Amino acid sequence: MDVVRARAGDRLDRRREARGSRARGRRDRSPAGTEPGRPVRRTGNGTRNGQERAVIGALRRPSQRRSEVDESLEELAGLVVAAGGTVVGRVTQERPAPTPALYFGRGKVEEIGAAARAASADLFVSDDQLSPIQERNISEALGIKVIDRTALILDIFAQRARTAEGKLQVELAQLTYLLPRLIGQWTHLERLGGGIGTRGPGETQLESDRRVIRRKVMQIRRQLEGVQVHRRLQRQGRRKSGVPVVALVGYTNAGKTTLLNRLAGAQLTAADRLFVTLDPAARLVHPVGGRPFIMTDTVGFIRKLPHELVAAFRATLEELADADVLLHVVDTSHPAMDEHMRAVADLLRELGVADRPTVLALNKVDRLDTDPAPLVARRDGVAISAAAGTGLDALQAAIERALPPVGNVTLRIPHADGTAVGLCYERGRVLARRDGPGYVELDADLPIGLLRSLARYRVAESPSVLGMVD
Repeated sequence: MDVVRARAGDRLDRRREARGSRARGRRDRSPAGTEPGRPVRRTGNGTRNGQERAVIGALRRPSQRRSEVDESLEELAGLVVAAGGTVVGRVTQERPAPTPALYFGRGKVEEIGAAARAASADLFVSDDQLSPIQERNISEALGIKVIDRTALILDIFAQRARTAEGKLQVELAQLTYLLPRLIGQWTHLERLGGGIGTRGPGETQLESDRRVIRRKVMQIRRQLEGVQVHRRLQRQGRRKSGVPVVALVGYTNAGKTTLLNRLAGAQLTAADRLFVTLDPAARLVHPVGGRPFIMTDTVGFIRKLPHELVAAFRATLEELADADVLLHVVDTSHPAMDEHMRAVADLLRELGVADRPTVLALNKVDRLDTDPAPLVARRDGVAISAAAGTGLDALQAAIERALPPVGNVTLRIPHADGTAVGLCYERGRVLARRDGPGYVELDADLPIGLLRSLARYRVAESPSVLGMVD
């Protein structure tokens, strides 16, 4: 088995072409049994001649529990199925650290190859992210296509994206992932060995391809900036309406969309599989005896979520920053519930919204064999079943308690404090405005916290507001 050492200038092999890229001329490296230089025929879902057969593998470090690695590998198998493939073998290796050239040990790669041949597999999926050189080396050793978890998730997102915005975000993530994997994508470079006499049209073509992709990335980012402006205007409109916003968050397949359908009477697509929801949705909820609120549904989280996706989907995830309350939906029937909750908490911290008021919805309690009461007490959550419709009254009461209180007040703000005026418009609902000499007088519904900070400008308010503020 020949191993290419990781060093600058080595030719790398990209396993997947980004969907929608205008960069043409790239060809997949010929797998066993095909003519050199001929592209592999693929079906509409990105597989070759039908459903791909995959061997999946993971590395267990000393700091990791065996159950943690097994659960992550089980989740990877679910991702393979979600992408349209089937898992025919699993391999794990215990090592202190990955190897620079192959990620796995040389002997383990040979074992993976034997398992792939025995099961007629045509794909190997690593649970951890591979460098381009590791991806290429493993592929050459196995003679089959090799991808990692990041590429697999990107493929699923590419299949599931429906709106123009979602497709743009997925394409940006794919191109960002593809860019460092471009080297060596040209079959006409195979004869070049490097050194004097080898620098010419091939390298020029490679640089041209890089420029095309970088230009495309810039174009998509400009388009997404327009999306961000549009979404910002939408959020401003919601805020002006005075209706609070509750954002659904949680691990993928936790039941968020089912809960939204149940609370809002919506009919959004929901299924028991990973990443059904990619495009955001917002619906108005009218609780009996409570304040109405807008509930937004966003893409589900997952362990090892690719940074490319987090960056590309920021326009969508910005919905969380403007939410008054986060509704964290958890699948209590999943054996890795605690790990899922930690993954969601980590991503919320990364997005800078971990400090938002949060209600914990312990979903799918109808699937538990034990009484959920101890779990409810330990987690300080609300036990529900979105599918069966149980526990929803208690959940809506918990949301009502978490929503920021509001009070009607009249403020007389001097022109010099334009920031205070802006806060009234941004965080409250301005009912009337009167401009006077040197001041602005506003009648507004404001959150109590903002009322306290602007108390010096109060002109008149109802006794109930006085009690809440003082």
